[in-house]
Amino acid sequence: MTDEPEDDRKMPLLDHLIELRKRLIWSAVALILLFLAFFYFAEPIFKFLAQPLQSRTNQPLVYTALTEAFFTYIKLSFFGAFLIGFPFFATQIWLFVAPGLYRHERAAFLPFLISTPIMFYLGAAGVYYFVVPVAWEFFLGFQTEDIQLLPRVSDYLSLLMQLMFAFGLAFELPVLLTLLVRVGIVSTDGLKSKRRYAIVAAFILAAVLTPPDVISQVSLAVPIIVLYEAAIIIGRMIEKKRDAGEGEAEEEGDEAAAPETPKSEAEEFPNRPTTPPSQ
Repeated sequence: MTDEPEDDRKMPLLDHLIELRKRLIWSAVALILLFLAFFYFAEPIFKFLAQPLQSRTNQPLVYTALTEAFFTYIKLSFFGAFLIGFPFFATQIWLFVAPGLYRHERAAFLPFLISTPIMFYLGAAGVYYFVVPVAWEFFLGFQTEDIQLLPRVSDYLSLLMQLMFAFGLAFELPVLLTLLVRVGIVSTDGLKSKRRYAIVAAFILAAVLTPPDVISQVSLAVPIIVLYEAAIIIGRMIEKKRDAGEGEAEEEGDEAAAPETPKSEAEEFPNRPTTPPSQ
């Protein structure tokens, strides 16, 4: 009979495979249902995404290949299904991993699971409401009487999805770094010492994930640097809390391990007479 709690016991390999299959099936079913829903509403969703451009050009988007519009809607539906279903997919991953963790490990990782989709949505929303209007104004400034923009639906959607994915991924940086600090893989002192390299890496990452223009790259690199600094601040708070907990644990351990003060003979045997008996 083991003293280990039931939810902390190890699962056999076959049970892990069955659980993995279950989570994959649930994720696939959710992805298909969301894809069908997004494909049904693909036209109004695309109008919403195209509004920042069309409000500035008053021109419709065009397609030059017979199947271009259809596959654009397919791409849009998959992207929307993944974007909206991301919390559900993350939950399925958590339900698969959680049985292999102890209670204190689950309590430590749960806040990061909750914050992951929130930060991703913040990054994607920041693109649509803040970055895209500025970038579109910049690009449209190159129009002349002889050069007019005639945007294609596939090119526009690919550019917008690339920006939304890049910013959503970049906004996961503080979640990743604070998680690494929480488990002790990195420290805030190490993050501070690598700050210069992080700034260079931010611009390199922005150049890879965004289109080759200065506006998009700077718009992504600056938030990455700010989020890096935010991760250092949050990580420092986690380290202080962890150090305080370890200090209290050490004090309790020292008190428990402290040797007892030897008692005097009078204290140990209070009923024993203090004067020797007469001869």
